Amino acid sequence: MKTFEELGVITPLLDAVKDMGFENPMPVQEQVIPHLLNEDNDVVALAQTGTGKTAAFGLPVIQRINAQSDNTQALILSPTRELCLQIAGDLADFSKYMPDIKVLPVYGGSSIESQIRALRKGVQIIVATPGRLIDLINRGVVNLTDVTTVILDEADEMLNMGFLDSINAILDHVPTQRKMLMFSATMPQEIARIAKRYMHDPVEIVIGTRNEGAASVRHIYYMVNARDKYLALKRIADDNPDIYAIIFCRTRRDTQEVADNLIHDGYNADALHGDLSQQQRDIVMKKFRDRVIRLLVATDVAARGLDVDDLTHVINYGLPEDTAVYTHRSGRTGRAGKTGVSVAIIHSREKGRLKEIERIIGKKFERKEVPTPRHIIEKQLYNLADRIEKVEVDDAEMEKYTPGVIKKLGWLSSEDLIKRVLSLEFNRLLDYYRDAPEIDIIDEKPSKKSKDDTGSKLSIKNKDRRTAEKGMARIFINLGKNDGFYAGNLIDMLNHMVNGNRVDVGRIDLMPGYSLFDVRNADARRVVEALTGSEFMGRRVFSEVAKEDKDYARAATRKTRESSGARRDSSQKSKRKPRR
Repeated sequence: MKTFEELGVITPLLDAVKDMGFENPMPVQEQVIPHLLNEDNDVVALAQTGTGKTAAFGLPVIQRINAQSDNTQALILSPTRELCLQIAGDLADFSKYMPDIKVLPVYGGSSIESQIRALRKGVQIIVATPGRLIDLINRGVVNLTDVTTVILDEADEMLNMGFLDSINAILDHVPTQRKMLMFSATMPQEIARIAKRYMHDPVEIVIGTRNEGAASVRHIYYMVNARDKYLALKRIADDNPDIYAIIFCRTRRDTQEVADNLIHDGYNADALHGDLSQQQRDIVMKKFRDRVIRLLVATDVAARGLDVDDLTHVINYGLPEDTAVYTHRSGRTGRAGKTGVSVAIIHSREKGRLKEIERIIGKKFERKEVPTPRHIIEKQLYNLADRIEKVEVDDAEMEKYTPGVIKKLGWLSSEDLIKRVLSLEFNRLLDYYRDAPEIDIIDEKPSKKSKDDTGSKLSIKNKDRRTAEKGMARIFINLGKNDGFYAGNLIDMLNHMVNGNRVDVGRIDLMPGYSLFDVRNADARRVVEALTGSEFMGRRVFSEVAKEDKDYARAATRKTRESSGARRDSSQKSKRKPRR
């Protein structure tokens, strides 16, 4: 393994790097630093967030600066205000022993007048978001004619955010003879087009594999009914007492709803989405970085630029449509040499999407059972015991107070005292999980027919399907896949036919000639009454609460014959000529 000195980094930068605790360069730094310092051609670097990118381009950028000139010599573009500030802060730390180097972040959401004043004094390195930089260029405040180094960080994110035209406009103001580097986690076609148009014989440096998740990230998933996703999320949080996580939702509405529910249920959580003002965003992100908030519920767009090294988990409350988005999400954990976990909470219809992500990132997801109440409570108890064991005790200070407490509690045995301490901490948890149901979806695999305990022949698969989840009733309907009847048709029928409050539907099993589905016990009667006697594509519907010992394949066939017979009778009557 090489040292920073062997990569060609100069002494003032080496001293700063040492102060920051960096001992040896990371893989991306080993490859990029010498190339930017010594080679003529440009670089496209494919690397995940958290791989040491900022030092990889930051150290050589600073080293290439002529400190005797106040002209702008390096331009770094980033997609978000937060990332812009972070990069500028890191460059300031790297150049602490080079006082003539001036770095300025320019971004929207802050006073443009103060940024203009700083630019007029002269800065060698500008770190900018595209929109604000275009504004400053149009005002004639920024002059890029002396730029010798251009860095595009998280280029794919900038494209996702619609900055392609701005990037093209900015690069048209930069001299053609300059060094250029693009960092991207993925390689969409637009990145290749930018490279072809603006870069000189670019070299591609790949850290890991294209679109691959970080090697230190473990990918797992839980499969539950869609209505149980929030319950699964709570159990995952409860099963990890030291959790520090970002929970990704697909919409602003879902983000706020999940965050509100977590806060209501006593978790240190908050939401981050596009409906928040910049001031509100800053407050939320500061609380998260300071760990006042342990669970941040966010949309992908809102979380861009939020850079935190110590996340234990990234939780996908819903899988994204784009695999590159999943790669970005999962890359936020398992950073800086640590391990992390990327969790997907999915329902059965998302299984295909999961397989597609596995194929593209080249990693296998582990199927996990949702933590059981017993396991969660044990985990929490052991965590408390561990905290009690490791707490520092100030004997001198505690001596003032312990005699009175010992006098009051001295009649308790040590075992009784421990039980009371644990009960004080965990009564709420015990009450909540006392009658908690199993919420995993059990994969139903074909199996040979076997005899049940009564000796009658019954398919194991069908027997399982007759059993409703706790608190639910299993409903039979004489429509199946052969009738062109699928889950969407069932939901549509229930939404339009059942009066009263919305019906929550659980597991749905579609058979060729009939279907079985779960609803809450309280809804079973009105669902059966609403469906029975209705019609689906000319077919008369029959429904009832499912019975485990009934042969529904035969019942569905009989109902079909009855329905067909009724239609024939009706048809024949209509064809009879009326008497004159």
